[in-house]
Formats: sequence, C-alpha cells, structure tokens
Amino acid sequence: MKTTIKFILGSVLSITAFNASAVNVVDICPTNLSRTAIHGALKTLISNAQTEDNGGFGFHMWAAVVNRDGIICAIAHSGEDRGDQWPGSRVIAAQKANTANLFSLPGFALSSANLHQATQNGGSLFGLQESNPIDVSVAYRGDATDFGTDTDPMVGGKIGGVNVFGGGLALYSSEGVLLGGLGVSGDSSCADHNIAWRVRHAANADFVPAGPSPAGNDQIIYIGETGEGAAGFEHPDCGHTEKEVSLTLPATQIAEIPTM
Repeated sequence: MKTTIKFILGSVLSITAFNASAVNVVDICPTNLSRTAIHGALKTLISNAQTEDNGGFGFHMWAAVVNRDGIICAIAHSGEDRGDQWPGSRVIAAQKANTANLFSLPGFALSSANLHQATQNGGSLFGLQESNPIDVSVAYRGDATDFGTDTDPMVGGKIGGVNVFGGGLALYSSEGVLLGGLGVSGDSSCADHNIAWRVRHAANADFVPAGPSPAGNDQIIYIGETGEGAAGFEHPDCGHTEKEVSLTLPATQIAEIPTM
C-alpha cells in the first residue's frame, strides 16, 4: 500500500514537471480529478505518518497541499471525523503549506520551522508573519461537514497566511521542480515538522536542492545547535522527544536534473 500511494501522489505532483523548462510554474492540481487524487493520497499518507513515533502527543492531524500559486489542492485529516483533531489546525495546516511555498525557491528551500527565530521581536524578519494575511472568506466558507473531504470548501481557493513554526515544507519533484507546499498541524509544532517530513518523503516529493540546515536542506534547526551557517533559522525545542526523532528521519533526495 505504501508503495502504491507513493507512486500515486508522486505521479500527481509531477504533472508536466518533466517539461518545466518550458514554463515558469507547474500546476499540480489543475482539475477536480487531480485534486481528488491528491486528497486520497494525502489522507492515507497523513494517517500513516500520524501513527509513527513523532515525539509529540500522538494527536490526530490535519494536512494541506497548495500548488505553486498558493491555491489549495487538498485538505485531509488522519482521524475518522473532522472533530478528532483540533478544528483550528485545519486553517493552520493550510497556512503552513502556503508559507513553505511562499518562501522557498527552485534552488533553496525554507521550512516554516526555519522562519521562527528571525521573525521574533528584534529579529531580522520580525513582522513577516503579518505580511500575507489569511483570506478568511476562503478559510471559513462552506459547510463544516465537508471539512477534510475531497470537497472541502477551501479547495480551489487561495488561503494566504504565514506561519512561523514547524509543519510546513516545500514540495520538489524528482526533476528538482518546486511544485508547491505541504502543511500539517495538530500536535506540537516540532512533531508537526517530523510528521510533515515523513509525509513528504513518502510522497516522493523531497528532492530538496538546498537549505539552511547543516545538512543543506530545510530540516528543523533547534536553538543551541545551529551549526555552521545556520544562525537565524532556529526553532525552539518543544520539550518532548521530537528533537531526537528528527535525527532519525530519512534524508532528502537528490534530484535527477534532465539534460537538454
């Protein structure tokens, strides 16, 4: 099952990516069919990742995917019902996906966790979290009974928002194309990051070109363990075992850049 889901979501996220040199932005969810496919895969992936030891509380999760233009492709949750995870985390997951997409580039990725330290009072990016506000008409529209389904009313809209704690990651295809963002929310912010990392890897969308961490990717960097060149991109320890878990997560993959 895991291989099948990985293939499905990896294929959907790579739509037209092989021809990305001819376009500026690849839309991973241009149709209802593609959005439904992403939702189905995301539902399975977030459910699988939530059952792993992620170092937090073990709570159920929300997950969201946006395309490169910030349009919501899918919203899913790991619990059976929308009330099995924090209701407020639905919007936060979408906000995190938007954040990772907004502040990642084709050649350099930033996770939402990488933005925490610099956005605190006195930091070099203080106020960033207010720069792209959530569109509440998208975030809260529709019937709540559809939240987390393939007809979630947020899907197809631009959510906006900037979140500066763990759980948001940019999505990169095996060709190294930046396709959008993934966000998860529902546990401690450090566990959220670990869960997002697992989901992205299982989706085969973690071909990260570079990033601020000592490993050269968008891994969470805990305060006090910055490493060379990582100062300013740190995140607080959430106080459980999330930091230890982060050291066991799979490495990001190396993109196969097509030759012309």
